[in-house]
Amino acid sequence: MDGMTAELQCDIELQLSGPNTATVDKWAADALRRVADQLEAGQYQSGIADVKDNVGKSIGRVYVDYSATDEAL
Repeated sequence: MDGMTAELQCDIELQLSGPNTATVDKWAADALRRVADQLEAGQYQSGIADVKDNVGKSIGRVYVDYSATDEAL
């Protein structure tokens, strides 16, 4: 990738409901940490993937788009 700049677009959408705001905030933060860990480990390819909670229930999705641009442009 000599002379190229790697680019990443990452959009995350979560839909959670729970007994109170503090609980929903914790669940969202836990899910975002899982997404970050998976992203850092290279587990995503360009496209859309489900985001799951700690019991495997789908709670949203993540869109990842990897691209590169020529540095000379």
